Amino acid sequence: MSTSPLRVGLYARVSTQDQQTLPLQREAMEQYAATRGWTIVETVEEIASGASTRPLREQLLKAAKRRELDVLLVWRLDRWGRSLPDLFNTLHELTALGVGFVSLTEAMDLTTPMGRAMAAMLAVFAEFEREVLRERVKAGIAQSRSKGKPHGRPQTALRRQDEVVALHQQGLNQAQIARQLQIGRSSVRRILVATGLLTEAKAKRVVSE
Repeated sequence: MSTSPLRVGLYARVSTQDQQTLPLQREAMEQYAATRGWTIVETVEEIASGASTRPLREQLLKAAKRRELDVLLVWRLDRWGRSLPDLFNTLHELTALGVGFVSLTEAMDLTTPMGRAMAAMLAVFAEFEREVLRERVKAGIAQSRSKGKPHGRPQTALRRQDEVVALHQQGLNQAQIARQLQIGRSSVRRILVATGLLTEAKAKRVVSE
């Protein structure tokens, strides 16, 4: 009994300074899909730098949730994930949906048992990064207390943590989240750092810009 070829969505991303690699990514993925006998049903090309919003990536995830795709194919992991926790969260979500994920450069294939084992290792490292961030937050609070400085986020912001996380996952940036929830941008930043959705290094760069 013959089975239908898997439906694959291709995701290519470049920074605003590195747009010349876009054809390279697309061609490599198209060749790989052809080799596997997959049917390309959607190709997404996005120009975005760093941890900025990626609305086209979110559209591809929504297509996966609607079961319009069987596999997502990327050229390299850093083209897909904004951070290690973000990478793990999206891979975990796709796995739960029964949607495969393949990254060409790292030869990571979640359609195979070995690939799924690699995803489990990513989960360990993601949790490690979150723990490191939590410890840094605790250390920062302790240091503020020792110097008699106010610490922690306002209680009003604390109550909006789930909303901040949800809006961030929808692709809104910090300023947009702050305006929509009517809380300070610094409160948004602290929540994203504390929940592992934003690294402290990135937070410092945003503040200095």
